[in-house]
Amino acid sequence: MFWRKTRAAIAQFHPLHQALIWQHTLSATLPRAEWEALLASLSRHDALVRRRKWRLPARTESVLVPLIRVLCEDAGRGTVAIDADLRGHDVPGKASPPRELPVLRPVRSVREWWVRDPWLRARSELRDGGLLELSVTDHVRHRRVVKVNPRGKRKVKTKTKSVQRVQTTRSLAKNQAASQPGGPPPPWIQVKVRPGAKTVIRAGAKLPVPSERDQLPLIMTVATELFRWTRRTS
Repeated sequence: MFWRKTRAAIAQFHPLHQALIWQHTLSATLPRAEWEALLASLSRHDALVRRRKWRLPARTESVLVPLIRVLCEDAGRGTVAIDADLRGHDVPGKASPPRELPVLRPVRSVREWWVRDPWLRARSELRDGGLLELSVTDHVRHRRVVKVNPRGKRKVKTKTKSVQRVQTTRSLAKNQAASQPGGPPPPWIQVKVRPGAKTVIRAGAKLPVPSERDQLPLIMTVATELFRWTRRTS
């Protein structure tokens, strides 16, 4: 059997590691020790698996792995929940039904549809008794434009426009109050504070979909803004 040794190596990986290989998805709520076991398994992947078909999906090593490390550092004895769908945009069920838009000649038809891909959600119990939640969703607009020139030649073009929404929420521990930071947030980050017995701070951003290299810094910039709204305790 071809690739027998590689298949045997994959069978020894952590079950969530195997799910990333076969389904390109991950969904679990685990304590820090269990996440560290998954990270140890993922660190062995490149050395044991060389077939392109069984590579880890995009955003695994550049976004998911370092994000799990960061969340586990702040979780302490709490749990971290991750729900990641790394199958990409071209998956059945993520696209809306197409609709026809009004047109003027020489355009004969314009068909538009949207793809909504909520590819990452995370929830972490913090050391200070609070709760951190974040979500990342890609929104992609597709337009198929059909034109006919005066000579009767038909041309078809497909245009896409992509944006990403990053939403983060920090629920403070009971009776912990928010504190206005010394400076405002970046203009592209919106912050809302809901005071109460359990104060809730939300920070969100809507930007063009970043490159894979820039994805994690964007998420962390938005999430870090939540922690500027509380006083540091010694």
